[in-house]
Amino acid sequence: MPLNHEHQMTVLKDILTNHQCDCCGTIAECEQMERIIKSLMTNDNVADDTRTMLNDVYYYSQSGKYSPDLDQHISNHQNELSQWISGIDSLS
Repeated sequence: MPLNHEHQMTVLKDILTNHQCDCCGTIAECEQMERIIKSLMTNDNVADDTRTMLNDVYYYSQSGKYSPDLDQHISNHQNELSQWISGIDSLS
């Protein structure tokens, strides 16, 4: 059963929250965020301002996936992680 866009946003928020709290993550998580965001970007129920945030998160996940030190990449983006998590919270 495919996830609807609200569930996808919840999964995305969970991954971002784990990155923020743990200051570490995996390439698989970055790839999962990319897949979720690609799906969300094709959904008409997603608002334009949310799409802007999703583009930022997509760039973060792509940069993290190719970073030589993913944990440092996550640490360097703590402010953005907080903003994105708050942004997702404000959607519900």
